[in-house]
Amino acid sequence: MRIGELARRSGVSERSLRYYEAQGLLRAERTPGGHRDYGEWAVDRVIRIQTLYAAGLNSKKIAQLLPCMRDADGRPSEAATPKLVDELTAERDRIDRVITELVRSREVLDEVIATASSAAALP
Repeated sequence: MRIGELARRSGVSERSLRYYEAQGLLRAERTPGGHRDYGEWAVDRVIRIQTLYAAGLNSKKIAQLLPCMRDADGRPSEAATPKLVDELTAERDRIDRVITELVRSREVLDEVIATASSAAALP
């Protein structure tokens, strides 16, 4: 499929798809005319890339991780290394810390809102 079709089916801009290719996250065959041509697998790959970005990983880490993710047959890839597992565990721990901080911030805001609401209700 051409880049426009992949963009439409994955919900990702053509510009992002070109960036993914430049970062080594996505590969395309080239037609004789030089156009990008992607296989069906590319839709799932792009969605997986988007999910990893949303989880807070950068393109370098995603490039390391993609070959280690479950293959289409559901089996884990043998490319995963103990070092990568350690790095991903550290990344997950970082995300957990950010979530804890955000919950704390929300609780403070809730207190401020409650106090401000009570003060605003006084005559």
